[in-house]
Amino acid sequence: MNAKADIKAWRDAGCMLRFGHHEIFVRSGGRPDGPALLLIHGFPTSSWDWQPIWPELENTHHLISFDMLGFGFSDKPAGHRYSMFEQADIAQAVLRHCGASEYHILAHDYGDTVAQELLARDLDGPQACTLLSVCLLNGGLFPESHRLLTIQKLLLSPIGPLVARLSSRRSLAISMRNIFGPDTQPDDDLLDGFWWLLTVNDGKKCIADLIRYVRERAEFRERWVGAMQRSSRPLKLVNGPVDPISGAHMVERYRQIVPRPNITELPGIGHYPQVESPAGVAAAYREFRESMA
Repeated sequence: MNAKADIKAWRDAGCMLRFGHHEIFVRSGGRPDGPALLLIHGFPTSSWDWQPIWPELENTHHLISFDMLGFGFSDKPAGHRYSMFEQADIAQAVLRHCGASEYHILAHDYGDTVAQELLARDLDGPQACTLLSVCLLNGGLFPESHRLLTIQKLLLSPIGPLVARLSSRRSLAISMRNIFGPDTQPDDDLLDGFWWLLTVNDGKKCIADLIRYVRERAEFRERWVGAMQRSSRPLKLVNGPVDPISGAHMVERYRQIVPRPNITELPGIGHYPQVESPAGVAAAYREFRESMA
């Protein structure tokens, strides 16, 4: 894989959507007449995370992805008060832009919390786009079981802005290799791609602002965990259990808290299942959707 060429092709296939004062990168594809599937990426990467699984899904879905504010090719305002509520507003604007009247969600990491907020809004009352189902990959669904990396703790501390400025491709590589599975380690080309997308548009300047989502998860736990407990929408978890952040220990908590838990664990896979095992995630997702039918 040539990451930079692949990322350029990804960018060239997308477009920019104006949201308030900011530009948001949107990438869609697949079958325009297929069911809409909103793909929501994680921290600190971008919608390009979905590229490995894109071919597995594009023949059956209208795929919709976007770089959230502060990520990838979207604007990265420094000092902005980033919020899951605003990211959910952007997700709904992207759905409207892509002409979706109803949709499914496949989310990862930071995107899981955006999905939880969209699930909560579905419970609040009718929305412009009707949510049909939610599938979640590894992420901090429950604040009490979310295990932060050392770098994340530092970014949350008073020296967070300094830590962000001093971050490097090497420090990113160390963090990524710690959370991928032992047999699915990211190669140098993939790490180059992650780093480039993180730093484009002077991205390091907003990392410490974005990491505040950890505190927001704790503050709104009742709303977001409660949405998973109360919703009648089909809900699925696909998990890489060797992930030290949100692996097997998070699955155990999920079984305790979420009614009728529907879970697929992918042996040997870490924090990025859609990158480490795109075929495994796609198979689990197809099974989930077929069970709905």
